[in-house]
Amino acid sequence: MRRRWSPPFNGGGLGIAAIAYITIDYTREISPTLHSYLQPLLYLLLSILVLCRIPFYKHWSSEFKSAVPFVLSVVFLLSALLFEMISVRFVTAVLGLDWHRNTSPLPDTGQWLFLALNEKLPQTVVDILRAHIVALQHFLMLFIMLGFSVVFDSVKAPGLGLAARYLFTMAIGRLLRAITFVSTILPSARPWCAAARFRVPGHPHPWAQKYYAPYASDANAIRQVINQDFAYIDPGKPIGEYRPDWGSMSFLIDFLRPMPSEGSTWYHLLKKAGGGCNDLLYSGHMLVAVLTAMAWTEAYGGYSSALVWLLVLHSAQREVRERHHYTVDCVVAIYVGILLWKMTGFIWSSKNLSRNKTLDKLEKIHGRLIQAAKDSDMEGVRELLKEAEPENQEGRKVNSKLMWLFPLVTTISTFTIVILAFTHTSDG
Repeated sequence: MRRRWSPPFNGGGLGIAAIAYITIDYTREISPTLHSYLQPLLYLLLSILVLCRIPFYKHWSSEFKSAVPFVLSVVFLLSALLFEMISVRFVTAVLGLDWHRNTSPLPDTGQWLFLALNEKLPQTVVDILRAHIVALQHFLMLFIMLGFSVVFDSVKAPGLGLAARYLFTMAIGRLLRAITFVSTILPSARPWCAAARFRVPGHPHPWAQKYYAPYASDANAIRQVINQDFAYIDPGKPIGEYRPDWGSMSFLIDFLRPMPSEGSTWYHLLKKAGGGCNDLLYSGHMLVAVLTAMAWTEAYGGYSSALVWLLVLHSAQREVRERHHYTVDCVVAIYVGILLWKMTGFIWSSKNLSRNKTLDKLEKIHGRLIQAAKDSDMEGVRELLKEAEPENQEGRKVNSKLMWLFPLVTTISTFTIVILAFTHTSDG
């Protein structure tokens, strides 16, 4: 019977590598020249260590079984991100730039608290809280380090299973996030953001001209529309919209509201959606941070997981302090990320479920096993015990040529995904 798996280097080498990565990357704030030398050297060293261990990795059969869930999780995440980008552009554009300029930010007691603490805390502490220690790409890198540590037997295999759970959970989180912020449009904590980053019409979309603008501030009009449950005010002829020829994708025009100077393709607009300029409840940055911390805690644990959670909290207070998000966005992202991670343990888990399955099988054959023992039928006992043994996931034979090719393809594609992630996700 197998023992429950536990990380052999819990709180050891991976934690040291994580601290080294965070420390070296922070040198960008102290000495950019030193950082330009140390960071590539660290990446090169980590890559060489992983590549040297890959030929001795013993769990490729397990990785092979997780390849399909991993690919499906990637496709699901990309689909969720596409929906999110369309939603970001929509909530930014539908009310027009004039609304962004003229609408005050929401009152945020978390922001008031940090301003008050700045007056009470020692300046050194305030400087630490303000320091740009971690950002989105750091949490991505920490998870990448966690995933690759399976080749050192620091994390339970399969690494693709862990990655599939991470990406699948993130996809659900991003999808729920987009549904949340597109349902009710909230003003940004940075009123100048939309005008600085987006080129959208200054006036509202015809939808908003009819259903929002006449009832935006007049209390009597709001009361009447509630009582009648009907848009009773005639806004007159709506201001026209620029409508390029996007062929079969022309339905996106009403959601993206393109301008003549912004290019001729819908894809070009979505590439510039970025993190948006409304308040996007809940924070996407914090969702990534929390999922990384949850994965690290479950898969590796130890003192380093406490460090990751401290980085999550530091990042959260900076999001509020610098007014990238309201406090509610970070609070909701933390508990949503925790709950979502708890719900997706069926994809990958550090707990060895084979022991429970073995006990269940033993219960089923208990009577026959006792009878065989009474009859001194040792051959029967051996056959029954084999029946109760968990399936040897690593022992199943797979086509030798395929298993030679699979590690090569997996290694190359994984490094490619890592490079693309760092290239295209720096803005969230």
